[in-house]
Amino acid sequence: MRRTLGLVTALLATGIPAGAQGLPGEIPAAFRPVTERWDYERREAMVPMRDGVKLHTVILVPKGAKEAPILLTRTPYSADKLTGHAESAHLGPVLQGYDNATDVILAGGYIRVVQDVRGKYGSEGDYVMNRPFRGPLNPTAVDHATDTWDTVDWLVKHVPEGNGRVGILGISYDGFLALAALADPHPALKVAVPMNPMVDGWRGDDWFHHGAFRQQNLAYIYEQEAARAGGLGWWSTHFDDYEAFMAAGSAGAMARSHGLDALGFWRKLSAHPAYDAFWQDQAMDRQLAARPLKVPVLLVHSLYDAEDIYGAIAVWKALHLKDPAGEKVHLVLGPWCHGGGIQEGSGLGPLKFGQDTAHAFRWEMLKPFLDQYLRPGAPKADLAPVTAFETGTNRWERLPGWPRAGAGTATAATPFYLDAGLTVSPAPPRARDAAFDEYVSDPAKPVPYRARPVMPMGYEGLRTWPQWLTDDQREASGRTDVVAYLSAPLTAPLRIAGEPEVNLVASTSGSDSDWVVKVIDVYPDEVPAQPALGGYQLMVSADIFRGRYREDPARPAALAPNVPLTYRFALPTANHVFLPGHRIMVQVQSSWFPLYDRNPQTFVPNILFAQPADYRRATQRIWHEPGKASFVALPVVK
Repeated sequence: MRRTLGLVTALLATGIPAGAQGLPGEIPAAFRPVTERWDYERREAMVPMRDGVKLHTVILVPKGAKEAPILLTRTPYSADKLTGHAESAHLGPVLQGYDNATDVILAGGYIRVVQDVRGKYGSEGDYVMNRPFRGPLNPTAVDHATDTWDTVDWLVKHVPEGNGRVGILGISYDGFLALAALADPHPALKVAVPMNPMVDGWRGDDWFHHGAFRQQNLAYIYEQEAARAGGLGWWSTHFDDYEAFMAAGSAGAMARSHGLDALGFWRKLSAHPAYDAFWQDQAMDRQLAARPLKVPVLLVHSLYDAEDIYGAIAVWKALHLKDPAGEKVHLVLGPWCHGGGIQEGSGLGPLKFGQDTAHAFRWEMLKPFLDQYLRPGAPKADLAPVTAFETGTNRWERLPGWPRAGAGTATAATPFYLDAGLTVSPAPPRARDAAFDEYVSDPAKPVPYRARPVMPMGYEGLRTWPQWLTDDQREASGRTDVVAYLSAPLTAPLRIAGEPEVNLVASTSGSDSDWVVKVIDVYPDEVPAQPALGGYQLMVSADIFRGRYREDPARPAALAPNVPLTYRFALPTANHVFLPGHRIMVQVQSSWFPLYDRNPQTFVPNILFAQPADYRRATQRIWHEPGKASFVALPVVK
């Protein structure tokens, strides 16, 4: 009895009714963080679009900002995440991470705005991967151009600290969104910086390269579309992606095993393996070429971009002719991985550049360019039409165009022939006993695109995906299903600038085939300054071509077995010097796995759904005789 009275007395002393059940909760119904010591103010808004859909938008305003420019990014990757890289009272740590050129934003005093695209994370509406412009593929009244217009209009009316000028910047998908803003820009949109943008998903960016499907991107499709707010990660079955994709079989079988048949974009992609109107009408370079250029644009390209190595150069080709004075369209080529322009840029993989190239880009190119158009009274940026980093010599160059143009800097397509004895030479082949080199391509043992175990695509943990284009190619050159042609050591520098053009004369015993061609810089046997680079085989430019599209990318056709046929296709842009003592190598193979799906080497209507019995060994021949000469035309600077 005494114990019970004591408990009641204790409860009364705390103010809790003696008859109450349990303890009251300690979390308030609403909590507002105390932010007086923060150097920025965070605001969130649901910005209305013209069709009534509202888009979640995060606005970070530096304390004391007045007449400040706004720098906008639109993203499918979560505005909260892109503006919450750290729990900090300081704007710098909050922004330090993906898609924020943080040092430039801080130095410029920008109001930073990041918005979720419709259908993702906090935004209303329906998500469509790379939503096409209004037209045949989009019968609605809205697209990313209208959403950007409506967002800019709202920002200049509702952010009182702004100066009425908005710039848009973005990397990868966000770079695609920056390009979309150019289609119908709001008058207050003064500048755009698309970095490593997705442009043409079939020709050479995320989904296909010349018709070969980049099947490791299935994980990206899954994580983007399985849930509005993400959170569903691609589950694995093997530590080595090579084994995982081999066990699955075709790309379609792997997709089905993970439930991708429920995802709209996978259904569309898998129904359009050829370059038909579905892909052609979405290609941003084509779309922008058909529209007037109203906004200054700085295109940023990475020479070692493992994801979107095609896009920025394609848009440059489409837009620079609209700007004969070289005032509105600028191009930067840096020695970076995908998105590397906002990271530390003194090296990549084994390569050392002797300077922080990304810091130089941000402070000497990006910041002056943004200031010129977003800050009234700022000096004009001293930016050449093209600023390109030359690998090999490790120096920046200011150029009037791209590929190089002008006295002493023009390029000429110079054939380097694949000849008997596995040699590379500028001399055309002569009649010899051996008219071709031969290897057997076996889909049961495809050539890995990098040393195993092959990690998934990604940027975290053990994954080294961003640097794979700088991987040593010696492992491939020693395989019997790869032919490697090698030049004599160079006695003088050989400078190339532009896209190498492949002219491959090849035959297959099958009725379909893939052809991978790699231009490689072979280092001297010993490199005293960097011993690990002794004999290193560095890819300078490489790509894959699906043989069924030899005649027409929109209409696949079976290959005539054992008949030499010519395959012509461009490799990605390079800006490189082969130094004296180095050698030029060209490797040819018929698989690049598991990055690209295996060609069954028998013609089937849709390779994505090839059946196990369709995969067959094939004898491949690379021809090198007069009238059937295989070569790579390098864009040699004269």
